[in-house]
Amino acid sequence: METAMDDADEDARSAIIERMVRGFAQDVVRPRAAVLDEEEAFPADLYAEMARLGLFGITVPEELGGAGADCMTYALVMEELARGSASVADQCGLVELVSTLLAKHGTPAQQERYLTPLLAFERRCAYAITESEAGSDVSGVRTTATRVPGGWRLDGGKLWIHNAPVADFAVVLARTDPSAGHRGMSIFLVDADMAGYSAGPKEHKMGQRASQVGGLTFDGIMLGEDAMLGEAGRGFHMMMSVLDKGRIGIGSLAVGILAAALEESVDYAKTRRQFGEPISAFQAVQWMIADMAKDAHAARLMVRDAAARMDRGERATAECSMAKCFASDAAVLHTQNAVQIHGGIGYIRGTPVERLYRDAKITQIYEGTNQIQRMIIARNVLAER
Repeated sequence: METAMDDADEDARSAIIERMVRGFAQDVVRPRAAVLDEEEAFPADLYAEMARLGLFGITVPEELGGAGADCMTYALVMEELARGSASVADQCGLVELVSTLLAKHGTPAQQERYLTPLLAFERRCAYAITESEAGSDVSGVRTTATRVPGGWRLDGGKLWIHNAPVADFAVVLARTDPSAGHRGMSIFLVDADMAGYSAGPKEHKMGQRASQVGGLTFDGIMLGEDAMLGEAGRGFHMMMSVLDKGRIGIGSLAVGILAAALEESVDYAKTRRQFGEPISAFQAVQWMIADMAKDAHAARLMVRDAAARMDRGERATAECSMAKCFASDAAVLHTQNAVQIHGGIGYIRGTPVERLYRDAKITQIYEGTNQIQRMIIARNVLAER
């Protein structure tokens, strides 16, 4: 009985948060989405407001400054934010992953220095894994942290790192024992003002252009013992441990993009007239909208099923990969169809569906490409058989 009451309370809380975020995304984020995209701007004021609303660190315990909500609530928040702007939702997802690592593995001193200001948007983070030879294959990381008296020396570089151009600190995966494979990696907290730390220029991306991405270089950065997050040699495991949640986040973001495309398509189909009637009367358009609605519903259910499994403490790696893969593929397919429904105007810069189409593509690539997701799914299915 007590568990059922607790679940009901959590559901009610999630619904309240969902309505609040939907209003914020609709009234505050969405009206600025086109300008943010065109100017590739970093909307610090929006993120400060999101921090005040408690939208950073959704699943971080309240005693550590987070919202103390569940993974389902995180999925709802990401979907609603992405309806307004995928770039803005992406910042929420980044902070969720970094704050989860800090909450689970950080010392009290590290949490005070990094987690608390991160959740208040007083410090900006970068999540630094990817390198030229380490994308889908994280085992290809070549950045090294070498033991020196009193700490570590960090050398190497990262590519295409979210928030790199604007970050105050980076969570960096580096090799501490080159001979130990996956067990020879550790995570370090590296401040951007340290000697030897440099950020490259901002990359100009196809989509999610208000999300800042760039490279990082570490040239002999001297780190103290207190810079290591968690245990030595556990970095790969720690980074991988948050990927299931990350895939729920990207799946939810893709659903939000798809939901926005569906809304734009329905509104346009009802008002655009050809041959004396609205194009919504044409079966060819109706079928595209029907498939869009069908796949949006299926993707949403898959994401929420994966989130519910995680909230029950179940292993959900396959389900998270399925949800991310299906939702992102559907987002790309149906934003393409949304452009088709709009015809020529859908191909013009500044039209919402044109931006949504560009924003959708990266969801098939980051947080593990969809080819990697299929490998994960297949391994799990074959193991079960």
